[in-house]
Amino acid sequence: MRAAVLGYHTIGCVGFDALLRHGFEVAAVVTHRDDPREDVWWESLAERAEARGVPVAYSDDPRVPAYSETLRAARPDVLFSFYFRHMIPVELLSIARAGAFNLHGSLLPKFRGRAPVNWVLVEGETETGVSLHRMVAKPDAGDLVDQEAVAIDPWDTAYTLFRKLEGAARIVLDRALPAIAEGRAASRPLDLARGSYRGGRRPADGRIDWSRPAGRIHDLVRAVTRPYPGAFTTFRGRKLLVWWVEPLPQARAAGGAEPGTVVGLEPSGILVAAGEGLVRLITVQIEGQPQQPARPFAAIEDVREGERLGAPEGTP
Repeated sequence: MRAAVLGYHTIGCVGFDALLRHGFEVAAVVTHRDDPREDVWWESLAERAEARGVPVAYSDDPRVPAYSETLRAARPDVLFSFYFRHMIPVELLSIARAGAFNLHGSLLPKFRGRAPVNWVLVEGETETGVSLHRMVAKPDAGDLVDQEAVAIDPWDTAYTLFRKLEGAARIVLDRALPAIAEGRAASRPLDLARGSYRGGRRPADGRIDWSRPAGRIHDLVRAVTRPYPGAFTTFRGRKLLVWWVEPLPQARAAGGAEPGTVVGLEPSGILVAAGEGLVRLITVQIEGQPQQPARPFAAIEDVREGERLGAPEGTP
């Protein structure tokens, strides 16, 4: 069976490899060029495809799908989307007689839309997974073919969770691809009323709201820590990146300190009041300077109890 792949990231490589493993002829690959503003830590689908002699086209503008000619020329029986970042025009979904399938990084219908790996961590979920579904005009709304769940550890980051999802993706594809190749893949409708939709995340969304509970601040930090842009606050009017924290949900600040207030300095870090509990800052970085453990940072900057993080410049 001839397939065309629209994909990116290591997940794109996982999907590409699975197709070859199950005897599909991959006739074309459409992918994205790396964004120089991003910390690119994933494998290159373009390199993987070119090494196998598969034609590669690039999707540079989602509003102008110049790659449509590449897909049509490939005459695919089936289309696959593996972590492709743009919506695929509905008219292209119909060029494959056996259908179009997308591999999504959540347990659909939960967390439809963009950045599901980051969102499940931001929202403190304890389970997620990957879902293979048929593509329709509405994003992540087509009939479900298969899915595989993974547990989220309290200390998982987006990076470690991606590693787990790569394994889950292989399991799902190894189960589903033989049936798709034989034209007998079963599917069932998604109940979108029981799900959720999330949009893309921007670096600005990493701002820490100290009025949130300590556990939720920890969830934000681990969702966007390296290799993502990081959670941040302000310190004496400067941007302070917060790369790692430890939540202390049961701890209490003496005197009912306002959220964001430094309430203690310990060998292991800086204690900051949250809306509920305390947060221990472990690794921090003033923008433009090297990152460092929080306690040496406190000594160098002469951080004092009673100072507030996230306060406008000049606020006590």
